[in-house]
Amino acid sequence: MSEYTTEVKDLPTIEAVDITNYLVLQTSYYTRQQMKAFKSLEAYNFFVSGWVHNLGTKRLRDGYSLVFARSAVMAKLQGFEFWRKTLKEARYVVAPMVDQSELAWRLLSRRHGAQLCYTPMLHAQVFVRDANYRRENLYNEVCEEDSPLIAQFCANDPEVFLQAALLAQDYCDAIDLNLGCPQMIAKRGHYGVFLQDEWDLLEKMVSLANEKLKVPITCKIRVFKEVEKTVRYAQMLENAGCQLLTVHGRTKDQKGAMTGIASWEHIKAVRQAVNIPVFANGNIQHLSDVERCIQETGVQGVMSAEGNLHNPALFEGRSPPVWEMAEEYLEVVKRYPPCTLSYVRAHLFKLWHHTLQIHQDLREELAKVKTLEGLADVSKQLRLRCQEEIAKGKDSEDKESGLPFPHWICQPYVRPVQASVLKKTVCQKRALEDCESADTLSKNKQKKRSRNPKKNFCPEQKRKFVLNPVSFNFPLQGNKCVFSLCRGCCKKKAYKEVADCPSHGLRFKTKAEKRKAEEKEQAERSTTEVERSDHIPQPLQDSRRELEEPRLLL
Repeated sequence: MSEYTTEVKDLPTIEAVDITNYLVLQTSYYTRQQMKAFKSLEAYNFFVSGWVHNLGTKRLRDGYSLVFARSAVMAKLQGFEFWRKTLKEARYVVAPMVDQSELAWRLLSRRHGAQLCYTPMLHAQVFVRDANYRRENLYNEVCEEDSPLIAQFCANDPEVFLQAALLAQDYCDAIDLNLGCPQMIAKRGHYGVFLQDEWDLLEKMVSLANEKLKVPITCKIRVFKEVEKTVRYAQMLENAGCQLLTVHGRTKDQKGAMTGIASWEHIKAVRQAVNIPVFANGNIQHLSDVERCIQETGVQGVMSAEGNLHNPALFEGRSPPVWEMAEEYLEVVKRYPPCTLSYVRAHLFKLWHHTLQIHQDLREELAKVKTLEGLADVSKQLRLRCQEEIAKGKDSEDKESGLPFPHWICQPYVRPVQASVLKKTVCQKRALEDCESADTLSKNKQKKRSRNPKKNFCPEQKRKFVLNPVSFNFPLQGNKCVFSLCRGCCKKKAYKEVADCPSHGLRFKTKAEKRKAEEKEQAERSTTEVERSDHIPQPLQDSRRELEEPRLLL
């Protein structure tokens, strides 16, 4: 929807087509009336007089279309004005989640109280380079119901980040820079929270985007251990041009089993030190946590990630049966295709998390099925089993498991504290530690080995790669070459010596032997034919000649 400085809201996109030098306003009478643009000339005057900040162009069959995009109409809003008018004072926010906050999940969350959503984290460099990546992750997910929307990018280069943002700005209401991802992939790619010490680079990235983009630039950060340093960090981003700041109250080391409790004290200090809207992130499991966080920190909104994944109705303040959310989500997926199957599977695993701890057979089935119908069928089986348990009155068994509600109710997943993780040595989830090579293999590889017992997963037992002593090519196909050479050198040597190399698929010796065998067989066949011709009786030919001679005489 277009954004105006007037009180008019939710106006449709306006298009003006330039045909033979006449500017024709293509929109409804209601929109023209609200904009006070009854004539095409007045619409054009909006542009030349500065009321419209910019005009984008796209090719049509009958000419060129000048599009008043929602991010191009009027001057760019900033700070609290952006939060009030564009984001409509959003308080309940769904976090950007890799492969999890796709269109279908965003629409489901909006149905149940979410007021603002983020796209999954997009890789800026891939977004610029790959048109298919742009279509699959943003362009094909444009939906009128999915608004307001902020697109998040990870990047470590100002120019690349700007190029990606320019390609995305007409499909969202703001661009967010991810400065909070603590995962190992972010460390290897040098983005996310691993940029938080490079203030000069971040200042350049934010200021350049703020200067060139038609939409506001926002940032999502994690805190430092020191409150004072966190405050200076936030102020630096604000001065660079950040118009909204999301603060995750955990440090970059607080992840996985070490997640711990988010510090609302840091968030409160940041909120009091900056003059832009602040969203809080961390420790949100129920709607009561949202209200308490707003009261204690004074933030404008609260963002939920894991809490939303386990209970999409969190912002409604209710905990519905899991199958209700699962079936509604599958219905949205079918209504707004295409949706990657792995995303759907991951969401069902989150929703049915507590139930799948009991029904392990269906857990394995959910992991194996390869169609949307198969996932829906497994979800239906889980619903039937839960309803059967309800009919038998097994609610009391869940109290012994420590869950606040029965396992078939949407509820938050509470991560175990570090002490309990250390004691959990006999648990079924850690049973792989007792097997062989537990010290050398990771949990993930141990699970893979249990599924593929004949495969070698131990790195110490694998033959290491070495440089080719002839051409110094790399690698050597796992060192299985009979000559210990690369494919090119092996092919030359095998051809010269008439040898085989199964590793490189070379069969010179086999083919030569086969050729010799065929030649020998052919020679034997020709010899046999000659011998047969020598044993043919000759008198028959003489008798024929005797019979033919009288005829000639006659």
